[in-house]
Amino acid sequence: MMNRNKTKELALSGMIAALYVVLTWLANAMGLASGAVQVRFSEALTILPVFFTAAVPGLTVGCILANLLTGLALWDVVFGSLATLIGAAGTRMLRNKPLIAWIPPVLSNMLIVPIVLMKVYGAPESWFYLVLTVGAGEVISCGVLGLLLYHGLKKVVNTAAV
Repeated sequence: MMNRNKTKELALSGMIAALYVVLTWLANAMGLASGAVQVRFSEALTILPVFFTAAVPGLTVGCILANLLTGLALWDVVFGSLATLIGAAGTRMLRNKPLIAWIPPVLSNMLIVPIVLMKVYGAPESWFYLVLTVGAGEVISCGVLGLLLYHGLKKVVNTAAV
């Protein structure tokens, strides 16, 4: 039974990682994953740690793979994925307060990603602007889309034997 649960957790984590990659690629193909306000559909998945512990590593691995596959700089891959890990862990900690559980990914990305953008992509004096634009994209992705996903999943997940 213990191995069966670990296998289910690993499979779920892998599915979440794969979905994150596909949704990031889709947003990138539509031109939404870059620019002043970045809206990654995949960031809506950061609400999943409310339901599943396996979502934390799944989101992190998915972010690493998505960032590598979309050609981001190494520092962006490392620190963007770290922001996702921190945000997902924060969401998991707030799982009993799902209406505010979307906030940790927004904050971690708002604090980490602008520094990466400034250092790696040469925007040295734009921290405040980048905090606002990254934050706006994260609020759309994690807040609006993430909460829509939460409301769509809560009855299904609560009734399923996961």
